[in-house]
Amino acid sequence: MKISVLGCGRWGSFIAWYQATVLKNDVILCGEEGRSAYEELKQKGANEYVTLDRSIELTSNLSHALSASDIIIISISSQALREYMQKVTAYPVRDKIFVLCMKGIEVETGKRLSEILIESGIDRQKIAVWVGPGHIQEFTRGVPNCMIIDSYNGELKQYIADNFKSNLIRFYYGNDIIGTEIGAAAKNVLGIAAGVLDGSGYQSLKGPLMARGAFEVGTLIAAMGGKFNSAYGLAHLGDYETTLFSPHSHNRMYGEMMSKGHKFDKLAEGVMTSKAMKELGDKYGIELPITNAVYEACFISNPFESGDGANNCMNVILKLFDRQTKPEFYKK
Repeated sequence: MKISVLGCGRWGSFIAWYQATVLKNDVILCGEEGRSAYEELKQKGANEYVTLDRSIELTSNLSHALSASDIIIISISSQALREYMQKVTAYPVRDKIFVLCMKGIEVETGKRLSEILIESGIDRQKIAVWVGPGHIQEFTRGVPNCMIIDSYNGELKQYIADNFKSNLIRFYYGNDIIGTEIGAAAKNVLGIAAGVLDGSGYQSLKGPLMARGAFEVGTLIAAMGGKFNSAYGLAHLGDYETTLFSPHSHNRMYGEMMSKGHKFDKLAEGVMTSKAMKELGDKYGIELPITNAVYEACFISNPFESGDGANNCMNVILKLFDRQTKPEFYKK
């Protein structure tokens, strides 16, 4: 099997490593000239996460990467996807299979990432998403985990999961692409909240955060036409350990550093996702108190400018305790 991976960041480089080293597939890894992630791999053949197998073809030639493989895996920043797809669809890709290994919601439109591909001209029957728990630092040490493949196309979902599985990653078939994509994106928002709790010394609140967070996200998923219980699957609740507790989690670290008034200089998708989710909550008339608190902490309380990030962030979180008492499983 020949696979092209578009994106040389931490997940893109890991996917290339996994496909070549574990699955023994022929792999092309495509990045952009001048981008630090690509240049580092070009110069060193490695980054802080993986050392590329010599069989991996590293290129900046997007046309070659798209034409040489039937399966195209995309792993880039979610907010850059629509613009990037304009470059991709400039080439003949009608017969290609696209697998999105990325998490997020487009902030300007509230669109799921698969919807962006569809609007870019990709046949929905040829789109799959690959999400779920796992950290590269653990995978490369041989620590296994479970992940999920979902799609509009049942046969494609099974084909991808069956061909990508190994002793390192056990795949499950998803059955709710709305819930899978929203749940996967939303867990990053919860990760930021968890980081604020860590940085402020309120770790004991992580239990309630997980319980209420999953319920909140499930309610949004249902309002959008998905299945409420998807929030309790691998895409969301199943990913909490790697997002709300792990030292490797970018989103958790973003929240922890924000609570101390410091900026985290790596990509934390949950920041923009909190804004997108807040707007989805407003659109569908759904209460998202945790999401709104994270949004306020990231965009309104100005923890980096005030010099008192811990108080600002925790005051936002603790305002949740001032809300009216309701039944635990209340639904608006």
